[in-house]
Amino acid sequence: MSERIYLGVDTSNYTTSLAAVDGSGRVIKNLRRLLPVGEGERGLRQSDALFHHTKQLPELWRELSPDIEGKQIGGIGVSSRPRNVEGSYMPCFLAGVSSAQAVASALGLPLTVVSHQCGHLMAALVSAGRPELADTPFTAYHVSGGTTELLSVRPSGDGAFLCEIVGGTRDISAGQLVDRVGVALGLSFPAGPALERLAASFGGRVRRRRPTVSDCRVNLSGIENLALSLYRETEDAAHTAAFVLTHLRDALSEIVASYFAEHGETPLLCAGGVMSAEMLRLEMQRRFGAYTAEPSLSSDNAVGVAALAARRAGEGRP
Repeated sequence: MSERIYLGVDTSNYTTSLAAVDGSGRVIKNLRRLLPVGEGERGLRQSDALFHHTKQLPELWRELSPDIEGKQIGGIGVSSRPRNVEGSYMPCFLAGVSSAQAVASALGLPLTVVSHQCGHLMAALVSAGRPELADTPFTAYHVSGGTTELLSVRPSGDGAFLCEIVGGTRDISAGQLVDRVGVALGLSFPAGPALERLAASFGGRVRRRRPTVSDCRVNLSGIENLALSLYRETEDAAHTAAFVLTHLRDALSEIVASYFAEHGETPLLCAGGVMSAEMLRLEMQRRFGAYTAEPSLSSDNAVGVAALAARRAGEGRP
């Protein structure tokens, strides 16, 4: 009998994703397609996101078909909500859930329903080559377009995770900061990769501002105002981009240091699209020995969701 594979579906606010993994979580296929956002805009209405996911999912299923044809499929996973907390809901996930339910029903497959956040964490563990950490307590950073949370994570008993927020931001997320400043600089949304390239082109001394961290939390909205003020003052887009990423690096690392000083160190995992920025990843690795994901498995994807379906089936677990 051939080895079983597992499928994953994720329809986040800005990316339609399908994936296939084997029982150990090894990636067979990772398909991602960004939703179209108009020039100068900073996001999509949920109704528009739902429409685009509904349109793009059949196209991605057709693209995935040759890679799974003739293989034994052990199950399918899907993200149904942003986080595992009461009231966590976004309509865009309905597209993925309905698609996964239809495929599972047609093929007689078990369906594993998880949160988008749990998928991010599992994808990062797979990418970092440390899937065994899923069976032990660890600390995680989920830093993305809508989320900037330091998490205390432990196994849930059903193959996924229980996450307690222990730090992060009090106002806007790191991704919102990056995108708002990036769009103001004339970059396309989402602005992360372009902002990072722009920051790397700056060869001068970056204006610094020491982050104020209390109770393992920080405010980032003021940094948006300071960045835009810097741009108006200097008209230097590269310096402004470097200022934003430098402040994020310092603020995020100080949050971790504050938490570990009070509660003791555990393995640190970094997940989420913003954490794909090299400046942030290298700082977390240097200062805390963090496990990080490659960029394609940091940003929104369905790999972690598929790997969680494999875990639910008992694959790749001790």
